[in-house]
Amino acid sequence: MKNDLLVFIETNPDGTAKNAGLELLNPGRDLARDQGGILSAFIIGYNTEPAVKSAAMYGANTIYVVDGPEYQQYTTDAYVNAAYRLIEEVMPATVLIGATANGRDMAPRISCRLKTGLTADCTNLAIDPDTKKVIWTRPAFGGNLMANILCPDHLPQIGTVRPGVFKKLPPDSENTAQVIPKDIHVAPEAIRTEVLELIQEAAGELVDLEGAEIIVSGGRGVGSGENFSIIRELAEVLGATVGASRAAVDADWISHSHQVGQTGKTVGPKLYIACGISGAIQHVAGMSSSKTIVAINKDPEAPIFHVADYGIVGDLNVIVPVLTEEIRKLKA
Repeated sequence: MKNDLLVFIETNPDGTAKNAGLELLNPGRDLARDQGGILSAFIIGYNTEPAVKSAAMYGANTIYVVDGPEYQQYTTDAYVNAAYRLIEEVMPATVLIGATANGRDMAPRISCRLKTGLTADCTNLAIDPDTKKVIWTRPAFGGNLMANILCPDHLPQIGTVRPGVFKKLPPDSENTAQVIPKDIHVAPEAIRTEVLELIQEAAGELVDLEGAEIIVSGGRGVGSGENFSIIRELAEVLGATVGASRAAVDADWISHSHQVGQTGKTVGPKLYIACGISGAIQHVAGMSSSKTIVAINKDPEAPIFHVADYGIVGDLNVIVPVLTEEIRKLKA
């Protein structure tokens, strides 16, 4: 058993790396150092050269690569088998996996095979100075408190981490990593599912909250689904993505694919504009890492103002259209 930390770099069908894994190389570097090990990554996919280059550029010291046509599309059987065999061979102290749809599917199966624990959907990571174990922090009891969890008796420690919680390290094209190919393959008959089609759109539109640099979100204070048009108009002039609170989604004003928060997406854009959102802890947990937060709310006591960098107290139905028009003028 080594003190190394291993990060899963999830890939797209074209062999490029997804942001979720690259983001984890940032906290992984500090955790590996504090554990007394090195930062490694493992990649599963097909024609993975682009992902390998990205993993090296964003900080991995060692990169294990499992490459084969059976890994071009994610399937539970192929990926779990490959990941389990690789982790069992390398046997690091800690494994970080992005809490994407695929990561959430894969991680518990790997932990069961390794007979170790799994802490899911983490929002913060640290090292206990006494035990050198990872302190996994995640929302608990409906997001009303944050729980610190340790896995003291079994290794490796495994956790999934919400995408968008951590930022990628600055890219370093000069960073060199040791690339170690692993000849791990899965027979076709061992893969019990087949991907027939990938559907990228939800509710008729593509929603990429996690990759957005600007997000304009609406909450209960928007008032109705029809009123979301003013949120969309502001987003359009800013080149932003439309987000929403759980209250707006539960009211069927907008689809769940737009939801930000504990039960939605965790985001960290350069600019987050919260319109008519009170600031419940469940929502704040999903957007508090944004670089700049602007809140518009008619309630001066709304909790959202405690996390906002700039606050506007007033009726969003008046303020947002004016703001949209002024931005149009500036752009013209």
